[in-house]
Amino acid sequence: MPSMDIVSEINLEEVKNATDNAIRELTTRFDFRGSTASFEWKSPAVTMKGDSDHQLKQMADMLRGQLVKRKVDAKALTLGNAESSGRNYSQVATFKEGIEQPVAKKVVKLIKDSKLKVQASIQGEQVRVTGKKRDDLQAVMQLLRETELEQSFQFNNFKD
Repeated sequence: MPSMDIVSEINLEEVKNATDNAIRELTTRFDFRGSTASFEWKSPAVTMKGDSDHQLKQMADMLRGQLVKRKVDAKALTLGNAESSGRNYSQVATFKEGIEQPVAKKVVKLIKDSKLKVQASIQGEQVRVTGKKRDDLQAVMQLLRETELEQSFQFNNFKD
């Protein structure tokens, strides 16, 4: 019986590379000249520091752009609250890995409501889907790509 796993993983090495590229872009931007803006990579989070809340928003957009260029789904990025201490502002961007229990339940419910002839079960931080035909599994893939959930999904361990 064909089966596959639905997982949510990101390549932390690509995130580090995207952060390095954002640092390079930061040094070349005219609107950031003379400011104390910086990115700091500490696996699995990026700390952004700037002179204003507006700069933090621009830096978050720069980081998202670099993530997209490195083919890392920007849905995995979660921005924390901006904190200010005097004239310095900081914000932490974390990256979600693994499917949390409430999201996994939504995925299973979505698959069951679609009336496809597959079975979905939650196994830790992933969802295993089995069916009689390979086409049914591909229909599940298409269904999850079209549905707007707050997390990015990858499909691996596909077996015929």
